[in-house]
Amino acid sequence: MALAGSDASDPDVSEETFLLRAVRIAAVVVLYWFVSITMVFLNSYLLDNRDLDAPLFVTFFQCAVTVGLCWVMQLLSGMCPRLIDFPAVRFDVKTSREVLPLSVVFIGMITFNNLCLKYVGVAFYTVGRSLSTVFNVLLSYGILRQTTSLRALMCCGVILGGFWLGVDQEGTAGSLSWSGVFFGVLASACVSLNAIYTKKVMPAVDGNIWKLSYYNNINACVLFLPLILVFGELGRVAAFSRLTDLGFWGMMTLGGLFGFAIGYVTGLQIKYTSPLTHNVSGTAKACAQTVIAVVYNSSSKSLLWWTSNMMVLGGSSAYTWVKSLEMQRSPSNDPQDLAKEKLLPGEKGSLGV
Repeated sequence: MALAGSDASDPDVSEETFLLRAVRIAAVVVLYWFVSITMVFLNSYLLDNRDLDAPLFVTFFQCAVTVGLCWVMQLLSGMCPRLIDFPAVRFDVKTSREVLPLSVVFIGMITFNNLCLKYVGVAFYTVGRSLSTVFNVLLSYGILRQTTSLRALMCCGVILGGFWLGVDQEGTAGSLSWSGVFFGVLASACVSLNAIYTKKVMPAVDGNIWKLSYYNNINACVLFLPLILVFGELGRVAAFSRLTDLGFWGMMTLGGLFGFAIGYVTGLQIKYTSPLTHNVSGTAKACAQTVIAVVYNSSSKSLLWWTSNMMVLGGSSAYTWVKSLEMQRSPSNDPQDLAKEKLLPGEKGSLGV
């Protein structure tokens, strides 16, 4: 006890502890930014392949990669339990059936998310997919009968204003894709439904997010197969000229790997910071992602276009801050709800944010 007391009072030890903690947090945030931004650009590249117009097949393959990685992680966890902590997952038909409603919403979320990214590109992606917070409010009231404070509604108003301004500016610039906007709105709605259904089915997987990801992606793989046939993508894949190209399959696998990794780094960032800090980091990441896309494509955007992005990002950050304050003041609410609301829908899919 004496030694412990002297260590705690030693300024060198305290400074070292603070520095180590700061370095660890910085490393986790950088890792989250790298994985998330790389994943978005990688999926944009895969979906923009003019020789293969098969977004459902691309999404199906990445879901299959996620399932395979769950098996690998489970195997490695059994071999090296001290280094890797992953739950033992064995497929159960009853559990799969209970997760199925969520899986249907999950398919809609990642498919529409894919299609939005395909048609609008990375630069407009943040605005195109910005209405998930607004749908959270609408669907929470319509399904769960949860009311929202005036301050939170004002934040949603700012987001809506930024969305409409962004659509207007894309139209003025002649680069607007109404298909991309339409799929972005549908993706935002599915993100919100995903959050609601996730909370309902979590008890079926013992509250374990990795088990949920495992069953979700298995169900998605099965459900995607008839969709691929109905929309004629099987013929396009069979006629694809690079079907035997290892480089193409390497990029496809890499996309699935980053989709799996985003769930881990998101949880890691929340663990070492906080749900609020995670969302602030996510907002800053989205801003950096937009700037990188504009610079990479050598685009020229108007002041109002940038204003629309700032309105969307600012409104989303303000909404997160308002909700976190409300949860702190209300002891009846689970303090982890905000983390679940932001972690599960946007970051746990194969394509993520």
